[in-house]
Amino acid sequence: LDSSRAVEASGLVKSFGKTRAVEGVDLHVPSGAVYGFLGPNGAGKTTTIRMLATLIRPDAGVATVFGYDVVREADKVRSRVGLTGQFASVDEDLTGLENLVLLARLQGHSWSGARKRASELLEFFELAESARRQVKTYSGGMRRRIDISASLVVTPDLLFLDEPTTGLDPRNRIQIWDIIRALVNDGITVFLTTQYLDEADQLADRIAVIDRGRIIAEGTSGELKAMVGSGALHLRLDNPGNRPEAERILTQQLGMRVNLESDPVELSARTPDSGFATQALLTLSEAGIMVTGYSFGQPSLDEVFLALTGHSVETSDEQESTR
Repeated sequence: LDSSRAVEASGLVKSFGKTRAVEGVDLHVPSGAVYGFLGPNGAGKTTTIRMLATLIRPDAGVATVFGYDVVREADKVRSRVGLTGQFASVDEDLTGLENLVLLARLQGHSWSGARKRASELLEFFELAESARRQVKTYSGGMRRRIDISASLVVTPDLLFLDEPTTGLDPRNRIQIWDIIRALVNDGITVFLTTQYLDEADQLADRIAVIDRGRIIAEGTSGELKAMVGSGALHLRLDNPGNRPEAERILTQQLGMRVNLESDPVELSARTPDSGFATQALLTLSEAGIMVTGYSFGQPSLDEVFLALTGHSVETSDEQESTR
């Protein structure tokens, strides 16, 4: 395994009872960037992170973090990493300042050093004005920021962020994105798990796609999109009642693979070129289906996931919370 990489893993396996959560995961994570780990609920993302962060032992396989084995040299791995999980790790009855000072003291800072480090983090995460409020009074976005700051009391070389923006509104998501970019600019490697395709697209230099415990694709966002081998035609109809017929026409008459979007008047379809897209528009028009807007371009990561797995990133046959 390569000690110059942030993470190297080969054949990682983990089961919980009869449930195989991770089935032979290989990873090669470069230093100094954001590595995206993309997949739906139950895909195995959290279990993989917990093995790499030395919280649980793999049943099989081997992994290193900056060259240190996650089983045999767990203490050395822990000295290099930070972890922000999906659930708050701070004490909600303490203030933001008290939480960070406590964590800094536990990690060896003097009282003055702990207060100084806590103040630096509160300032960086724009929490200084709320420093003396109990964490239970914080908004969702503030809680995620104090949680991430808790992982940085001792600056790690590698920060695991497990779905850091789940449940946040768009404004708070963008704030977390800006924080992640700033951390990478400071030299921290970020291993980011997410089920949000736009998040991986926005942040990650490389992306591994995991489904049902297996890595099914890996590469840059552009490389993953190129795997689909075609462009994407995005259509907006005048009437949601016309969407089933539009889907039937595109699928049966033109042989296109259709993805129904969350907006009931929108759908997208894979198409080899712009000429084929024009034919689709003409066929829909002849059938009396009015298209109020369309675009042709690279497929989205959602369409890539659908092409690779046969189902959308939002759905999975297995939803085990243990994963």
